[in-house]
Amino acid sequence: MANIIVFGLVNIETSCRVRKFPIDYYPVDYSFFGVKSVPGGVGLNISKALKTLGDDVTLFTCLPQELDMEAKNILAKLEEEQINANISYCLKETPVSVVLYDEYGRRQIYCDLKDFQDKSLSVDKIDFDDADALIICNSNFNRELLRAARAKEKFIITDVHVLNTVYDDYNRDFMSNSDVLFLSDEQIPCDKKDFMFQIYNVYHNRIIVMGCGKDGALILENGNFNHVPAVDVRPIVNTVGAGDSLLSCFVHFYLMKNDSVASLKLACTFAGYKIGANGASEGFISHDEVIKFASMQKRI
Repeated sequence: MANIIVFGLVNIETSCRVRKFPIDYYPVDYSFFGVKSVPGGVGLNISKALKTLGDDVTLFTCLPQELDMEAKNILAKLEEEQINANISYCLKETPVSVVLYDEYGRRQIYCDLKDFQDKSLSVDKIDFDDADALIICNSNFNRELLRAARAKEKFIITDVHVLNTVYDDYNRDFMSNSDVLFLSDEQIPCDKKDFMFQIYNVYHNRIIVMGCGKDGALILENGNFNHVPAVDVRPIVNTVGAGDSLLSCFVHFYLMKNDSVASLKLACTFAGYKIGANGASEGFISHDEVIKFASMQKRI
């Protein structure tokens, strides 16, 4: 299996099931077994997904100088999942998020990153020469690393999540330095394919993948588009973390097969199963299980 290094946020994620969107005002509401807090964050989500798929994973992230209850829960989770983590203890508090979700899988996320965006990873402490791929999440924490990795011509994967312009100032570094670029179709201002072509014409990424929710995913490679439908594996519970799971599984199979479309089809199966769980770091399946479900399921 591949040797992959992940650079990204870890946090505590609290998910809360709501009756509907928009949310009506209630002084108190009761959601029995509808509120759950688990360690998560894009760094942990991707690391756990890759580990479950069978890859050799190292996670670089940061936690508070003085461990709070949330940080201790995250450390316990990393140990439980046997994820090799290189942690910089530099924050004031552990980042947290709250995810509101309804019975249709729609979600609304509130992120409190604390002072994570004020920190920078020390590149001189990182040896990534033997890594097959670097998954570099789009946080300020990773900007120096991004340039160092590009200078060494490493294989870089980045997810910029939600964009409404190709010339996004915050994400420009990440878009211009990634070999494989992931993003969501949420909030794009024009036709999906047109937007992806605009990105390619500016940044020249080897592969661009756009997650399209219930409509599956689009992939652009060598000027050619392919659409991969979503996969109906089991009932949807919570769609948070679907993008992380799509990216993780794509990278896993692409590093093995060097076939982007085949890898994205398997990734859609992986994500289709994952969203039947509640929590961004829950619901992952193994390499063999992905193959099995892909052979069994009908595409939506």
